[in-house]
Amino acid sequence: MDFDRQIHEVLGLTVFGLTLLRLVWRAFAPAPQLPSAPRWMNRISKIVRGLLYALLVATPVTAIVGAWLEGHPLTLGILGNVPPMIPEAHAAGQAVAQIHTILGDAVVWLAGFHAAAALFHHFVLRDEVLLSMLPPRWRHRSLP
Repeated sequence: MDFDRQIHEVLGLTVFGLTLLRLVWRAFAPAPQLPSAPRWMNRISKIVRGLLYALLVATPVTAIVGAWLEGHPLTLGILGNVPPMIPEAHAAGQAVAQIHTILGDAVVWLAGFHAAAALFHHFVLRDEVLLSMLPPRWRHRSLP
C-alpha cells in the first residue's frame, strides 16, 4: 500500500474517532444556546449540522466497508492493520468506494458552505453566530 493511502486512512480514521467523541459529548452535554436569528436560519443551521455529522460518519464507514470488500486491510498507522472482517466482493467494494468519494466531496462542499455562512454572519450580519461556535475563552473579543 502506498504512503499517500496510508496517510489518508489514518487521518480519515482520526476524524472519524473525533466525530464519534463529539457525538457522545453532544449526547451528554447540552448544546449551547443559539444566538437570536430568524427561524429559517436556525432551521437551516440544524439541517446543515445534522448533514455534516451524518457525512462525517458515513464517509469513513463507506471507506472501511469498501476497503474490506476489496480485500484491503484497514491501516491504523503505527498501530498496524485490521484485516478485512467481511468476505471479499471486489465489484461491490469498488461501488462502495465510489460512494465514499462522492460523500467525501459532499463533506468538503458542505463544510465550505458552513464556513462561508459563519463568515457571512460575522462580517455582513455582524451578529454573534460565529463567536458562539468558539470556545468560551475565545469569545471575549468584539466584532470588527
